[in-house]
Amino acid sequence: MKYIYSLIALFIIGKSFAQVPPATDPRHYDIVSAISADRIQKDIEKLVSFGTRHTLSDTVSKKRGIGAARRWIKSEFDNISKDCKSCLEVSFMRDLVKGDPKTRIKNDVEIVNVVAIQRGTKYPNRYVIMSGDIDSRVTDVMDAKSDAPGANDNASGMAGVMEAARVLSKYKFESSIIYVGLSGEEQGLFGGKAMAEYAKNNNWEVIGILNNDMIGNIEGVNQVIDNRSFRIFSEPTPVTEDDRTRMMRRYYGGEVDGVSRQLARYIAKMTNTYMPEMKPMMIYRLDRFGRGGHHKPFNDAGFPGVRIMETNENYTWQHQDIRTEDGVAYGDVLEHVNFPYAAKLTAVNAITLAGLAWAPPSPTKVEIAGAVQPSTSLRWEKVEDDNLAGYKIYWRETTEAQWQYSKFVGNVSEYLLEHVVIDNYFFGVAAVGKNGDESVVVFPGGVYSREEHKH
Repeated sequence: MKYIYSLIALFIIGKSFAQVPPATDPRHYDIVSAISADRIQKDIEKLVSFGTRHTLSDTVSKKRGIGAARRWIKSEFDNISKDCKSCLEVSFMRDLVKGDPKTRIKNDVEIVNVVAIQRGTKYPNRYVIMSGDIDSRVTDVMDAKSDAPGANDNASGMAGVMEAARVLSKYKFESSIIYVGLSGEEQGLFGGKAMAEYAKNNNWEVIGILNNDMIGNIEGVNQVIDNRSFRIFSEPTPVTEDDRTRMMRRYYGGEVDGVSRQLARYIAKMTNTYMPEMKPMMIYRLDRFGRGGHHKPFNDAGFPGVRIMETNENYTWQHQDIRTEDGVAYGDVLEHVNFPYAAKLTAVNAITLAGLAWAPPSPTKVEIAGAVQPSTSLRWEKVEDDNLAGYKIYWRETTEAQWQYSKFVGNVSEYLLEHVVIDNYFFGVAAVGKNGDESVVVFPGGVYSREEHKH
């Protein structure tokens, strides 16, 4: 009889432990290993070979200009799709921009993005997006004739997008992944504007956009050489939020906990977990000082988005005519790109895309309670998903950049964190899949009375 009781006890304990998801998903290590610096180098070399990819450059030639470049990018996506039995929906996304002498588009120009969608098996309308820019420029932003190799800015980001597509196309995901080359960045972020508007008009649920703009340089103008760190730029809170949300934040906090900042934390966490040799730097800014990138139009539309890029820029190699002055070589040429580093940042993107696309949807309507109480309560709306293992509560001290503490609380819709005082921490909730992949952490968007909490 004691033997039977022991077996029953072991069964119950085993079942209990089986409900706790694994700490890591080993598939991410395979993804990191599969990213090829050699393939990225060949793609960058090909993009540079088009001479210039200026938005206003030749669109008819088969060898030079942005037209030839975007057709080649599409052909590469088509080849990737062929290898994975048509797993990618490849197309051009076109938008006509009217000319205006006061802008960087003086004449009417067709802005053409190249889009490849890897459709999710369960949530086809949920998207996580990786973008790079197709176009390039020299010193004069209106010069569409001179050679503008754009090796690092931004053939490196575009090559990273294509390489991520090659590797991730070998897998199936529950949510959709979009790999996109955006155009018109140097002339005014036109490609991103067109795509963000399309996403909004078609009710896309965008989990996040990872904008890769310059991911191949390790030698900074500050004379620092660093092939291990990179920057993640993110805005603190959405510009689309209403006055009530802003007013509530004065009393309840969340000044650095908007959806884009949570996406940045997610990227940093994935990197620290699966690529500990890399050091992510979270920059609390929309972009570089006074500058902009193609994630901004998505942020303007209310979507979470960040910029991923090298840590140390070299301005003599950006937006420059190819020349040598006073012994200084100017120009964005192949010799300045570190291909293994570009591969590392591509891997950062790939594991982030995979983690979000494999994870269950984030909890909704997350609310918090605990004013003048010794403990903190949270509640949220669950999502019915057979891959859902449960939910994890995160919290951190109010001056900390990253989540410090966490507790997996199971497949529940409310939880009481005993002896954790609400005044001293910020909190959030993430959904956890049975494979260990997590959604982005959701910061509470409302407050409720403790008396409503059942425990």
